[in-house]
Amino acid sequence: MKDWVADTPALAELAPQSRLRLAGLVPVTLPAGTPLFHAGDAVQGYAMVLSGRVDVSMTGASGREMLLYSVEPGQSCIQTTMGLLGGDDYTAEAETTQDTRLVLLPKPLFLTLMDSDAGFRTLVFRAFAQRFQSMMQLIEKVAFTRVECRLAERLVALSSDGPVLNVTQSDLATQVGTAREVVSRRLEAWSRRGWVKTGRGTVEILDPAALTALAAEGM
Repeated sequence: MKDWVADTPALAELAPQSRLRLAGLVPVTLPAGTPLFHAGDAVQGYAMVLSGRVDVSMTGASGREMLLYSVEPGQSCIQTTMGLLGGDDYTAEAETTQDTRLVLLPKPLFLTLMDSDAGFRTLVFRAFAQRFQSMMQLIEKVAFTRVECRLAERLVALSSDGPVLNVTQSDLATQVGTAREVVSRRLEAWSRRGWVKTGRGTVEILDPAALTALAAEGM
């Protein structure tokens, strides 16, 4: 069986005994669309994403959903860390958005390693600090950046792999923290200007320079 610990550079700083304990855990591969937790669930363990991506989002009383952050290899879930250290249940929900390979450290093992291994504590707190910083940036954007600037920035980011985006307007609304109707109106206006072309579940970027300039207004 392939040694996932040896293939995870972030674990190189751990003590040999800690690495041996982790090596006994078996990674699992989950298909895209697999829920990992829901609001109100108790935190069972610390998930380390080895490949793929997990999106963590929150749904308000109105039913509107907002993407809080994505967890990719080397990153952490702030909800999970707070739950393990503080004992609180999840207040958000998580789902794989790609085929994802991960390993779950059971809560007792996580707490043991936190107590006994300085390298593991550094790993966890470093990832926690990075995630906390990204959450502060999200709060700043939602509070102080116009929604059209956030949407333009998201479209530019998603177009890094090509001009045709396979994304729904509902997904975009979740990712920028607004309502689907708002996204629809913005895309319709930009379509009339020749900036984008919309289809069923797709958005084609026609004028990336215009979107980039609009995104920059919110920075």
